[in-house]
This record gives sequence, structure tokens and C-alpha cells, in this order.
Amino acid sequence: MNINPFDILKNAQKIQEKMGSFQEKMVNISASGSAGGGMVEISLNGRMEILAVKISPEAMEDREMLQDLTAAAFNNAMEKIQEAINREMGTMTGGLGIPGFPGFGAPGQS
Repeated sequence: MNINPFDILKNAQKIQEKMGSFQEKMVNISASGSAGGGMVEISLNGRMEILAVKISPEAMEDREMLQDLTAAAFNNAMEKIQEAINREMGTMTGGLGIPGFPGFGAPGQS
């Protein structure tokens, strides 16, 4: 698929407006990640702010395990929120491919 750079320039203002509205939507996008079979759960919004942390009593018995589970749950939540952001940006751009921008790359790329 060939993209005409002049088409991108023509639509730059529209893209800028969409990006502004998308940034406002970021706070409403959320995802949760978990580790240890749900012993630790972390929820994030699209601005990468932590919304909630849940830790089961069993996870608090072993400090090192809790640290590992917390990191794994956070990484899981980050992966899910990035997927949600990419999906939202993909629908916003209609599949426009702009390498280097999440959600703007070719299908299957971030």
C-alpha cells in the first residue's frame, strides 16, 4: 500500500484534532493485569496511572514473591493497556500507517 505524503499533509489538522480528543479518552481506557493466579492485580488507565492494586493475604507472606508478583502484574497490565491504546488509535486513524507511532504502524505493528 502506497501512502501519498500530500494526503497526510492535507489531513494533518484532522489528525491533530483526533489526537487531542484521543488524549482526553486516555483517562477512560483501562486494563488490569494479574500474576500468581490473581494473587496480585494492578489496574491502569490509558495515561499509565495506577488505578488500583489488590494483593491477596497469601501473597504478603513472602516478601520476595510479592515483589516478583507485583512486577509481573504491572507488566501484564502495561501490555494490556498498550494493546487497548493501539486498538483505539487504530480505529481513530482508520488504519493509517505512520511508522514509529503506536497504533499508526502497519497492521500487526505497534
